[in-house]
This record gives sequence, structure tokens and C-alpha cells, in this order.
Amino acid sequence: MASASATVAVAEQPPDTRGPSAPLPRGVLALGTAALGLVLIGTVTIQIWFAVAGGALTNACVEKGLTHYDPASGNGIKGAEGICHMVTALRSGAESAALWGGIALGVIALAIGFRVYRRMDTVRRREQAVAGAVLGVQGAVLGAFLLWFRSTDTVFAFVRNFLNFTPLRPYQKAFFVGAKNTVELAAVGEIGGIIIGLTLAMFILSSRRVVRAPARVYINFFRGTPLIWQLSFFYFALSLGLGLHLGAYIVAMIVFSLNTGAYASEVFRAGIQSIERGQIEAARGLGFSYLQAMRFCIVPQAVRRVIPPLLNEFVILIKDTSLVIVLGLLATQYDLYSTAQNAYSDTFYASSFVAAAIGYLVVTLPMIGVVNKVERRLRSGLVGIGGQAGM
Repeated sequence: MASASATVAVAEQPPDTRGPSAPLPRGVLALGTAALGLVLIGTVTIQIWFAVAGGALTNACVEKGLTHYDPASGNGIKGAEGICHMVTALRSGAESAALWGGIALGVIALAIGFRVYRRMDTVRRREQAVAGAVLGVQGAVLGAFLLWFRSTDTVFAFVRNFLNFTPLRPYQKAFFVGAKNTVELAAVGEIGGIIIGLTLAMFILSSRRVVRAPARVYINFFRGTPLIWQLSFFYFALSLGLGLHLGAYIVAMIVFSLNTGAYASEVFRAGIQSIERGQIEAARGLGFSYLQAMRFCIVPQAVRRVIPPLLNEFVILIKDTSLVIVLGLLATQYDLYSTAQNAYSDTFYASSFVAAAIGYLVVTLPMIGVVNKVERRLRSGLVGIGGQAGM
């Protein structure tokens, strides 16, 4: 019995070689990919087809209260035709075929993949079988959700309020300005925070308690209080308490720098302390002062290690800039979220917040890609401190 159990356990373990593929696992992977692709790509293609084809409002759309917008009288619903096209496409026969086809392929990929993956004798075959099954699950679940969603009575209201971007056309330029201001606030805050953080890290690493204590108080204060409170407090403290009328936009930059500096200091401290102690001792033995050893030997190496977390802080700061809405900026200083809030107040369409989310993703996704690429290259050891290829 013990021998049989051991044999089963060994058989269930992943093989120790990547090995070649085979028709069966490739077929499972193709089924799973087709299931998800049929639901996603099929739905998008059908939506584009109906949008391009256009056409008047259908009876079903008119019954739901959609009426053509007349610019002269101001009567009707802006983007009514677009709303109707989206819902009609979602409820079309072609969409039904795509969704049911995706669900069927997904179930087949799930059933075959999870049934045969343990019998695969190479890592590649097993991974293809598992990946196909997982993709099949995703396609089936997404297809089932869309089938349910399009059958509800709220589909018209959802599309009208969240996916109708026609009323936002007058705000196109405002959203571009908001994206620029968002990046500007985050960039200034990050640069200022890096300078403050590196300085604080030097203080935190000092052997003298009187030097460490003020830096630790600063860090604990800014890490322990909400950023929205810091924006409000410093704005009123500078303008009312000190009589420095710098403007909400400048105050926001200052607060973002101060706040980021507290977090960046901990990043720099961890990076510096990750450098072997013997290196600073060797630098001091060569006649360098403490500051010279830090400047020429330790900090350059630490910077290489802290680049990924600092870039992550920048991505987080881009999103945190939305909190400047509490300061009451001028219209030309609005960030993305403030622009969306203003557009919603004028149009009462929540699609403005969807547009803001798209804007944030356009800004942050490339940054996230840069972070991942830098982390991979740094882990490979092929990049020097200055970004040049290592020897």
C-alpha cells in the first residue's frame, strides 16, 4: 500500500523537465483562448459594427424613454442613438451566438483541461492544459455575466449613465488639461519627495539620537496622518496662520512633496541599510568622511535598489492627486478627478468618472510597465547604476 501511495504521489508531481508540447494540451489551450476571445473580441466587434452601421432609434429604445436630441430646442437625450446601438448590439443574435459559443468552448476546455493535466508528462504540456482550463473558466464566467446583464431591465440605465460619452464632448480639452495637471502635481511631489526623503534618510541613519529624533518625528507625523488632512491643514495654516497666500495649486505641490518625502525616506533607509556594512568601513578606511562615503560609495548603490519602489510611489501619488479637490482649485488647475466631478455636476452623467478612470489608466499603466521592466533588468544584473549595460 505504501509503495502504491508513493507511486501516485510521484505521478501527481509536476515533471522535472519543461519538455515539448503535444496536440492534446495545445488543443485545450486553443479552446480556452477561443472561449475568452469569442466573448471579448466578439462583443467588441459586434459593438463596433452596430456603432458604424448606425440607424434610428428602435421601438424598444423609444419604449425605454430614449428620444432623439434636438440641438435647436434642447429637447431629447444627448447620445440617445449611441445608447440604443450599444444595447441593441448587446441583445442581438450575433451577440447571443458569441456568448453561448464562448460558454460552450469554455466548459469543454475546463472539463478536458482539469481532467488530463495530471497525466501530462512535461511541464509545458501540464501548463498548457491548466492555462486552457483557466481561460475556459474566464470565458464561461464572463459570457454568463453578459447574458445575465443584457437580460436585466437596468441595462438601458447603466449604458445611459456610465457609457454615454456624447455629453462629455465639450469637456475633451478639460480632461486633457486635467491629465497634464495630474502628472505635473505628481512629478513635482515625487521630485521634492526624493530630495526630502534622501536627506531624512541620512538623518535617520545617524548614530546621534538628537539628529535622528527630529527626522523620526517628521516621518511619523506625515505617515500617521491622512493626506487629505495634510492638504487642508497646510492650506489654511499657510494662508490664514502665516499669511502666505501661495494658492491651492502650489500648496498641493508642497504637501505632496512633504508627504512623499516621509515615505521615500524609509525606502532610501532600507536601500542604504541593504548595502553590506563592510563597504562603508572600507570607504572610511580609505580616508573618506562619513558624508563622502555615503555620497560616493553607498548612496549610488542604494539608488539602484530603490528605483522600483520609488517608481511605485510615483504611481500611487498620481492617484492621490485626486485629493486636491478639497482645496477648491481654479478651473485651469483641475486634475482629472476634479474635471470629472465638474462635468458630472453639469451633465449628471456618471460617464465623466469613467472617462477620468480611463485617463488615470492611460497615465499609470505605462508607468507600471516601466516599473516592471526596471525591476526585471535590475534583477538580471545587466544594468549599472547609471543605466548603462554592466560589464
